[in-house]
Formats: sequence, C-alpha cells, structure tokens
Amino acid sequence: MELRHLRYFVAVAEMENVSRAAMQRLHVSQPSLSRQIRDLEDEIGVQLLERTAKSVRLTDAGRAFLDEARAILKKADDAVGNVRAIAGKRETELHIGDWPLATGRIMPALLRACQKAMPNVKVKMHDWQVEKNIAGVRDGRLQLAIILPPLKANALDELRFEPLFTGRVCLAVSCDHPFAARRSVSLADAAREPFVGLTHEEYPRYLEYVNAIFASVNDKPRLVEEHDGWSGVFSSVSAGVGVALSSDAFNYAFDDRIKLLRLTPEPKRVTVGIITRKGKPGPTVEKFSQCAKEAFAAVR
Repeated sequence: MELRHLRYFVAVAEMENVSRAAMQRLHVSQPSLSRQIRDLEDEIGVQLLERTAKSVRLTDAGRAFLDEARAILKKADDAVGNVRAIAGKRETELHIGDWPLATGRIMPALLRACQKAMPNVKVKMHDWQVEKNIAGVRDGRLQLAIILPPLKANALDELRFEPLFTGRVCLAVSCDHPFAARRSVSLADAAREPFVGLTHEEYPRYLEYVNAIFASVNDKPRLVEEHDGWSGVFSSVSAGVGVALSSDAFNYAFDDRIKLLRLTPEPKRVTVGIITRKGKPGPTVEKFSQCAKEAFAAVR
C-alpha cells in the first residue's frame, strides 16, 4: 500500500464520484483511478466503496478507513513540512490558491505588501477551481487559498477559514435589458428569466448556490447557456443571452457592460476568505494572511 492509494481513496470518498475525483481533483484518468481503488480493496481484503451507475458510497468499513487514511496522510504531510522548514525551503516559497475574480482588484497591492514584508519569500499564485484549491491545501501543495467556501457543512473539515470580505448577491443584466431601468428585482421575477451559468464539470458547487438562493420561490432559474469560466458568463450576459447571479464585489471586472441589480428579499451575503490547515501556521502563511486582511480592509 502506498500513500497515493490513500490519497486516491480519500478523494473519491469526499467527492462521492470517481469521474469527478479523477478529472477535477487528482488529474488522472478514470480507469487508472478505478484500478488503484480496486487494488487497495484487494490488498486490505475489504470493500470500501459501494458503486452505483453515477456515484459511489462508503461502506461501514470504508467510513472507518477514511478517518484512518486522513490521519495517515496528515501525519505524512506534516513530516514533509517539518523537514522542509528545517531545510529552510518552506520559508522561501509560498504557494497560494487564487480566485482572480474576487482578488483581481486587490492582488497587485497585496503582493507588493508581501514583497515588502517578506523580501526573501517567493509567492506563487495558482488559479484553480474551489475544489482543487481545497484539495491543494489539504494535501500540502498549497499553503493557503482564497476561496468562496462550498455550502456543504463538512467541505472544509480539517481546515481553518478566515473571512476577508463579504459581497452582496446581485442579478447581472445587460445594459439594454428591461430590468436595467430598475434598482432592484424580486427573486420571483429574476427566476423567470433565462440564466447564464457555469458548467457542472468545472464548477460542481455552482448549482448549489443558485438553488439555495432561489429556494424560497416557486419558479426555479432555467439555465440556457453554461460556460467554464466567469469571463464567458459576463460576455453572454452583456450580449443579452440571459441574466446571471453575481456579486457587487466583482463589478470592477465588467465596467459598464453589465448592470447589477439588488435582489429582494436580499439573499445572505457571500463571504470570501482564506483557508489554511488547522494548527499553528508557519510565519510566511501568517504574514501573508495578515497582509491580505489589511489589503482587503483598505478598500471596504
């Protein structure tokens, strides 16, 4: 049994889908991942997962093994981190998961502040999706990440989340849309419009947010177009294809091409923040987090 078998098993167990775990989190082929999981089950002589046509589910033995696998992986990652810290490597390079839509306006000033505060530290930014950022912090590829956390209660197990800022959930419409003359729009009216959104393959949690926001209305949004990035969403909204959910925190990204309308009743504000592994952070992580808090506070 190798550590990669444990990492693969944990990824599949947490995402409850072999295909998504292979493509979005582990970046290996689905057949290869399935084979590794079968090899693990054969080696320990116990079935860990129950397979269905579209998902997998942990057996009782699998649930017990998941806790043990997480503990082993954490201990291995901690050991690597300690050795790197002793060698001085951990202090000279900081890998950060980024979300440019949320940080684009602030990041230049933040990086300048970090360079001034930590001149010997090289900061490397990684523009990854939320799920990959979470996995990267968990497995040590990233020291921290800036994300909009998933709604699922246990999505950030074993991680620490520190808020940076909140944003109002708004409806994005083109400047010539009939709603554009309004200052606000009801959730019920908004739900009847054609929506532009994000693909499930790239953003598996996106529909969770949409469904949560429109849970109180009878009509549900109808997606007429999906994109694998926010630039595509905003371009389609600007072209009049449909409307989209956005936030006033992102309005710098589309200038006057799109108008943001307040929704009534107003949904809960979204919170963007930093995730790190639990425990005492290293000095570079602590300093970057402090710089980030100061940079975002300065533009509120």
